[in-house]
Amino acid sequence: MDEQQPASTPEPAAEQDASLEERVIEALRSVFDPEIPVNIYELGLIYEVDIDEDAKKAKIEMTLTSPACPVAGTLPGDVELRVKEVDGIDDCEVDLVWDPPWDKDKLSEEAKLQLGLL
Repeated sequence: MDEQQPASTPEPAAEQDASLEERVIEALRSVFDPEIPVNIYELGLIYEVDIDEDAKKAKIEMTLTSPACPVAGTLPGDVELRVKEVDGIDDCEVDLVWDPPWDKDKLSEEAKLQLGLL
């Protein structure tokens, strides 16, 4: 009698199993501040992720480490493009906010570890 081995689930199917919000957050984790070797999600730059699954739209509220950040003109656009690549999202609105201001307390534990702050 032949033993059947369980079929492995291909990566795209695994992505389909994650909620749309989880997939958007994963996309956000793939965007890095060019001056800091940590992704913008772990840096605490993302304040809110709002997903309208019916409209296939994401609304992202984010900040930057400083209003004088050299990527202030490009990073929100990069975020928008990356989120639109998520299957199930056709539109993305990115709002850049300054209140509350970003500070080191917004760093995740992972980011603090990566930056040698723990």
